[in-house]
Amino acid sequence: MKNIFQNGDLMTSTTKISKGFQTVVPSEIRKKFDVGPGDVLEWKSTKNGAKIRFRKKVTIDDIFGMVDGPETDAVELKRKAQRGEKI
Repeated sequence: MKNIFQNGDLMTSTTKISKGFQTVVPSEIRKKFDVGPGDVLEWKSTKNGAKIRFRKKVTIDDIFGMVDGPETDAVELKRKAQRGEKI
């Protein structure tokens, strides 16, 4: 794996794809975005390649936190949770 740091915060990391089409998320990226087992990678095709976004696994505490508070739209809350947005 090769890491190149530019402009202090920007980072480029290179990994290989295995025979089984698997790859590793570099530790610097995992730490920076607090990514771990059970989290999801969303891959989006773009004109210039692919865009990757992390989506956190939703815990029972996250779900309990959704129902506390003022009246809300349950469908919209579910969509936000599925997109990994903080509610």
